[in-house]
Amino acid sequence: MTFHKEGWPSLFIVLVFSAIIIFIAKYFFPEFLIAQWFAYLLSGFLIITILQFFRDPKREFTINDGKIIAPADGKVVVIEETEEGEYFKDKRLQVSIFMSPLNVHINRYPIAGKVSFFKYHPGKFLAAWEPKSSTDNERTTVVVEHQNGTKILFRQIAGALARRIVWYCKEGDTAEQCGQMGFIKFGSRVDLFLPLGTKLDVKIGDVVKGSQSAIGSI
Repeated sequence: MTFHKEGWPSLFIVLVFSAIIIFIAKYFFPEFLIAQWFAYLLSGFLIITILQFFRDPKREFTINDGKIIAPADGKVVVIEETEEGEYFKDKRLQVSIFMSPLNVHINRYPIAGKVSFFKYHPGKFLAAWEPKSSTDNERTTVVVEHQNGTKILFRQIAGALARRIVWYCKEGDTAEQCGQMGFIKFGSRVDLFLPLGTKLDVKIGDVVKGSQSAIGSI
C-alpha cells in the first residue's frame, strides 16, 4: 500500500491545520484537557481520512485483450441503453460505477488502444446518483479505440463532494489496459458507454474493483 501523489497537497494542508489547532489548544487552553484531546482527536481523524482517501493499493492484474476491465472501484448503479450525444451520437449500453468516499479513487483504462478523443467539461456538482450529473456536472470524456476498431467511451464525473477531477491523458496517447488515466478526489462516478450487444459480466448492485473486475467482453 502506497500513498498516491494526488494526495500530497491535501495531506500538507491537513498537517498544517492540525498543527495550528493543537498549538491553539495547548497555548490558549492549557488547563482544559478536553480542548487538547479534541484537537488531537480531530487531527488524527483528518490525517487518517486523507491517508484512506488517497491510498494506492498494490494490485496484480492480468491483461485480457478480450475483456473490458473496471476503470474504478465502486458499485454498479446503472445498466441501461441510452443515447450518447457527445461523441457517438447514437444508442449505447451505459454502465455506471458509483465511487463512495471509502473506495480507491484511481481511474484506469478499461481497454488497451489509442486515445482517439478527449474533452474536459466544467460544470455543476450535483450528487453523483442524479441522472443529470452525467451531462451537467464537471466531467471528462475519454474515448479509447481498440486495435480491432471497437471504441469505448468513459467519463469521470465529479459529484457533490468530489470537487476536482485529474486526468493524465490526451488525444493520441497510447492507452494501456489497467494503466492509470486519472483520479477523482473524494469519489464520485465513472460512466462507460459500450457498443449495443456487449456481453456483460456484471449486474446492478455488483461491487467491482478497478483493474481487477471484468465489466464485459469486447
